[in-house]
Amino acid sequence: NLAISMAKLGKKVGILDADIYGPNIPRMLDEVNTQPQVVGNKLKPILSHGVEMMSMGVLMEEGMSLIWRGSMIMKAIEQLLRDVLWSDLDVLFLDMPPGTGDVALTVFQSLPVEGVVIVSSPQDLVQMVVGKAVRMAEMMHVPVLGLIENMAYITCPHCDERIEPYGPSKLAETAAAFNLKPLGQ
Repeated sequence: NLAISMAKLGKKVGILDADIYGPNIPRMLDEVNTQPQVVGNKLKPILSHGVEMMSMGVLMEEGMSLIWRGSMIMKAIEQLLRDVLWSDLDVLFLDMPPGTGDVALTVFQSLPVEGVVIVSSPQDLVQMVVGKAVRMAEMMHVPVLGLIENMAYITCPHCDERIEPYGPSKLAETAAAFNLKPLGQ
């Protein structure tokens, strides 16, 4: 949503689905069956909703499991960054997997990351994961731009009632606990 919103504002935007084990961006953009074009020895990103996109989800069979170790993950991320013909983008979003594993470390060590947005949800255990992500960003000297709470609520299409399927919002509480700016739900 952030990428598409920026594109609608006239920015040249790309999104790299860096969640190698659970690439969901092609499904979110309804591009699961779209294959990227090959130009020379590089891939051309898929243009969807005004956003350039690349993901392992369009490079492998749907439902296929990857059983890769850290070095293979790091190589895949590097190739998705360098072997894709990204245009002259204003912003490249990286959709990262949860946690502080190999993907985050590879990205923080190999790219000039200008900032991260931490995504949480209302579940109690999420605060622990948010804390680890914030501490990792601090250790890598990457600014944390703020906090978004995902899965906070849905609006009933029949009565417009706000339903909180995962419990009450913890956005304010989590943001305060880690001195983060709440950006929205």
